[in-house]
Amino acid sequence: MARSSMKRPNQGPQSSSKRQKVAAETSKHLSTKGKERASNKPTISIPTGLDDDDAPLSDQDFNLLEEYGEAVGFLDSLDYKGIARSKKETLRLHKINKPIRQPVKDDLPDVSSHSEDEGDWSSNIGSDDFGGGSSQGSGGEELSEDSNVEMPYETAPRPRRPSWDEDSDNEVQRLPIKLPDGQVKNVGVKLRRSHEESSEECGNEEPAKELTPEPREDATLGSRLGRRSVVDVVTTKSRKERIHAAKEQIAGICQEIVGDPEDSLPLLRRLHNFSLDTITSPTQSQPVANDQTIRKLAILSQVAVFKDIIPGYRIRSLTDKEKLEKVGQAVVRLREWEQGLIGVYQKFLQLLESEIKGKTELADVSLKCMCTLLVEVTHFNFRTNIISCIMGHLSRRGWDEGSELCHNSLVEVFQEDTTGAVSLEVVRLLNRMMKESKYRANPNVLSCLLHLRLKTEMRVRAFKTSVEKQTIKIKSKEKRRKGTAATQMHLSKKAKKVLKEKETIRREMKEAEVEVDKQERNKTHTETLKLVFVLYFQILKNPRPTPLLPVVLQGIAKFSHLVSVDFFRDLLKAIKAVMTSVGSADSEEPSSCITPVYHRLLCISTAFELLSGQGEALNVDLSDFVNHLYAIIPFIGTLSKAEDTCGDTHTNVRHAGTGKLTVSGTSWSSEAQMLFHTLHLIFSRNAGGAPPAWRAAAFAKRLLTATLHWDPVTAIRAIEFVAGLVRRNPKLEALLTTEDRSFDGMYQPEMDDPELCHPFGTSFFELALLEKNHIDPGVRGAARTLAGSLSR
Repeated sequence: MARSSMKRPNQGPQSSSKRQKVAAETSKHLSTKGKERASNKPTISIPTGLDDDDAPLSDQDFNLLEEYGEAVGFLDSLDYKGIARSKKETLRLHKINKPIRQPVKDDLPDVSSHSEDEGDWSSNIGSDDFGGGSSQGSGGEELSEDSNVEMPYETAPRPRRPSWDEDSDNEVQRLPIKLPDGQVKNVGVKLRRSHEESSEECGNEEPAKELTPEPREDATLGSRLGRRSVVDVVTTKSRKERIHAAKEQIAGICQEIVGDPEDSLPLLRRLHNFSLDTITSPTQSQPVANDQTIRKLAILSQVAVFKDIIPGYRIRSLTDKEKLEKVGQAVVRLREWEQGLIGVYQKFLQLLESEIKGKTELADVSLKCMCTLLVEVTHFNFRTNIISCIMGHLSRRGWDEGSELCHNSLVEVFQEDTTGAVSLEVVRLLNRMMKESKYRANPNVLSCLLHLRLKTEMRVRAFKTSVEKQTIKIKSKEKRRKGTAATQMHLSKKAKKVLKEKETIRREMKEAEVEVDKQERNKTHTETLKLVFVLYFQILKNPRPTPLLPVVLQGIAKFSHLVSVDFFRDLLKAIKAVMTSVGSADSEEPSSCITPVYHRLLCISTAFELLSGQGEALNVDLSDFVNHLYAIIPFIGTLSKAEDTCGDTHTNVRHAGTGKLTVSGTSWSSEAQMLFHTLHLIFSRNAGGAPPAWRAAAFAKRLLTATLHWDPVTAIRAIEFVAGLVRRNPKLEALLTTEDRSFDGMYQPEMDDPELCHPFGTSFFELALLEKNHIDPGVRGAARTLAGSLSR
């Protein structure tokens, strides 16, 4: 019962699906048995896609053939037999036509020519050559006792072949190559060897000589990244194509440099090569001359690029200790880029300087680039070199557009200087330039000093004692704030060390701050002011008047409030000497528009401006300056038009309505304006009280006398000034009438001393003449108003 239960159950008949599968395979085998495979056939027919009967071509097909017949002409040369040949047939033909390789013949014997019993293989070197040693063969003889010792034939040099010593074969062949058909082809000679090289190499007397590399262009000159080389661009025959190609390449280079400056040093050097006068390339035997238009474009492009990529700090050279320190890869890359930038920038500035000194075609462009770099990147390296180049151009006595450009650049640098360091550097170089030229320079050069920011930013006096007093006050305040030594807490040695480290860190953080230290700025401005007044004193002490005097006197009048009061007496003495010397000698330049009368007026106004403000505390007698002004009024009265100082020339331009004269780029007041400005300073000075009545009467009488000769504008100003004197001094009303009155002495108009001329011995009879006979109605009205003021 158990056995029957373990028997495998009887399987029924096969299913119909299995039968169908077997039948299908059998039928498939029978169907393919009688056919031959396509790979076994010698050729395979190429299907055409058409029926047995070829369809006729249409007109459209003929048109296509006529139009594109040349493009499909390669179909006629096709190898239809080769295309239709099967793989099996191709292999069969290859075996039939396979080339037979011939064995290489050499001097060595065949391997099968000797057997072990026929003898030994001798090296054909006798035992005497080996120093008594022997090498025995396999015929039962023993080898030498020490088998580890090198045999003499192992250390012997390799014997030379006879072919090496022939002149014709004294060369090294390249390795051969094998062609697809099995043939071996020699490529050619790689290098010819001389007898000396062969003997030296075989004898091992000296190492083999290095092969001279072929000339190769640098990345800054050669063709890189799809760009043509600089030499190819410059040597293009057509000038239009040459400039067009240079423009495209320069524009692309500038765009890439601005996009990624730190990785574009080769491009920056390549851009600089476009600005060179001659380009030297390893592939050219002679330097190639560059086009001036391309150089101009490259120079202007470099200026624009430097303005964008120059960092906002000054790059300093690394110390020896910093070079030995281990730094990260980012720091190394940054240092390499900074040093590379400095090198290219220095070469560019040297190029500009050579163009300016050589006075070439690009001198004006180079000077403009220098001025732009000075204004835009004043903080960067080589600032002193740029200023020196600009000062060299300003040292010439002539004045042109380039000089005006340099002057405006220095003015802009002075106005934008917040620390005073750049201004101090410019003033130092200006002092040196004036000394070297013996103070013979254009007056406009010194006019830039009037734009220094000294008057608005200095808060301490420019002498040593005051600065020291300010420093002492600051230190005393800090000491009182900290307390005395007895009340201070005792610090241990370790605490003092920590405090010292914190103080060092605090100083470093202060240096890194953007805010300018006011105390440091005051010191810099003090030094600048000292140099400015040293320059002014040197010009004032010149024994002969120079055209620089007006600018110097204007500068003294502007910055006199910043100097010590102790210098005022020396200044007044020097100004007085200049005033008297101008009256006795003419100017060095007769063609100058600044007349001696203007020089004297400027000296008088400067003296009174010195004693205005803080100078009022000094009790200084300025009667000599007052008398000198009283004496030169008749000279001004002889001028046909006091508003003009010289004729219309190319060096001066008269501005309508303002009355100011522009001489070679500098604005001067006219003589009439300077006269009334000086008169206001004299009669408005508060030191010593109001001016005496006799002085006011003398000046009023002399001004009315000069009014008879002046133009209407100056005459009206003179009458109005006299009216102001009459209002301030009631004693002058007696001069408005002709009635008899008592007075001491008789009026002396030729006397140049206002105190001795007895002005009250006369009257203002000029008012009647002006009221009745003057041609201008404005003058008549002003005279009538002044004459009728007594009745009111």
